[in-house]
Amino acid sequence: MATIKGTKKQARKRHRQSLERRMRNRSVRTRVRRQMRMMRIAMAEGDAAKVKELLPETMSVIDIGWRKGVFHRNTAARYKSRMARQASVIISGKEA
Repeated sequence: MATIKGTKKQARKRHRQSLERRMRNRSVRTRVRRQMRMMRIAMAEGDAAKVKELLPETMSVIDIGWRKGVFHRNTAARYKSRMARQASVIISGKEA
């Protein structure tokens, strides 16, 4: 990061902190999206055993994203609700 002459020390620090937080948030968001993608693939294949195995792990990863402040509480709840509803259809063997 290039420092600009004339910027306040506080502003430089805040910028540094925002970059660090951005990278941290990006890794958490990527992890959540990757887990949800794996879940969707398993549901598209109709593999009930794999869906049953991935569901608790997916819920946990979404909760981690919420606890770390990357996702809003309602967003995390919406993701979990949709995943659980779709997974229950696959697990029970009914057609959507």
